[in-house]
Amino acid sequence: MVDPNAPIRLVHASRGKIVRAEPVSALYEQGRVHHVGMFAELEDQLCSFAPGSAKSPDRLDALVYAISDLMVARAAPQLLFA
Repeated sequence: MVDPNAPIRLVHASRGKIVRAEPVSALYEQGRVHHVGMFAELEDQLCSFAPGSAKSPDRLDALVYAISDLMVARAAPQLLFA
C-alpha cells in the first residue's frame, strides 16, 4: 500500500495464459523489456511456470497485463484484443 489512491483497472481473462503471454514473451526475446531492481518472487514465477500447472502465477499474470497495456496494446491493438 504505497499509494492507496493509485489508479487501478480490473481485468478479466478472456483467453488462456499462454496466448496472453506470447506477445509479451516476444518483447522479452527482442530485448525490449528490462527490469530495474530485484523482483525475486516475480523472477521465480517467470522461470518456473509450467503450462497446465494448478498454481496460478499472480505476479506473472500482472506483469503480462501491465506490459500488454503499456507496449503491445499501443503498438498493435488487434494482437491483444483479437
